[in-house]
Order: sequence, then C-alpha cells, then structure tokens
Amino acid sequence: MTNRVGLWIDHQKAVIVSISEKGESVSKIESGAKHLEYRGPTRTRNAYSTQYGKGDDQLDKQFEQQLHKYYAQVMTHLRGAESVLVFGPSEAKSELKHLIERNKGLRCEVHAEPADRMTDRQVIARVRTFFASKPAAR
Repeated sequence: MTNRVGLWIDHQKAVIVSISEKGESVSKIESGAKHLEYRGPTRTRNAYSTQYGKGDDQLDKQFEQQLHKYYAQVMTHLRGAESVLVFGPSEAKSELKHLIERNKGLRCEVHAEPADRMTDRQVIARVRTFFASKPAAR
C-alpha cells in the first residue's frame, strides 16, 4: 500500500495530509510552544554578571523542549509513509526534515520546500499537486 504524507509546518501548528489507496485524511497539531521574553528583576545587571541572560537561557530551553515534543507528535503521523513533503514559512520545516532523516524508524523520501502561510484547503491542494506529479513507488 502506498502512503504519502504532506505537511505544512511552522513553530505554532502543523497541517498533515495523508494520501493512501484508501483515501485522504487531514490532521492538525498545535505546538503550544511560545517564545517568551524574559523580563527579569528590576535591578540592573551588567554584561559581566554571572547571572546575565540566565532567564533568557531558561526560556529558550523551555521553548526547545516544547518544540521537541511537538516534532515527536508530528513524526508519529509519518509512520509507514514512503514519501514526505514538508513545507512552510519558517525554519521548522528544515528542523523537522533533519529529525526525519536522523530517525532510523522512518524510512522515507523527504522533500522540503518553502511556502507562505496557507489555508487548510491550499495545503491539501499543494500536497495533491505535488504527489500527482510523482509516480507512486511500489
């Protein structure tokens, strides 16, 4: 059975379109990741202080942990896929492509393309068009 997956992704949400011989399905995943700005205590710190930027580092780590969980959720939808198209406006597509290629459990061909913000219908149309131009491997 052929299974192809196309997904539009940024750091906030992913729209996943799976196409198989049984038909199409669309899933959405929200990341919940927010990159917050550290406001810190009201006292002034200099650049040589040992605590300078400590709050920013902690927020960056939290953001990275949230993204890691988000990417893991997205990758569960890719199991069994033979070909994957990843597209979107931010570096999230490159980060996910790298994780897919490093994952030994996923053996699929991965394509990454830039894209602007899109509606769900536009995402579905783009995935259909991409895979219609490529013959299914059997």
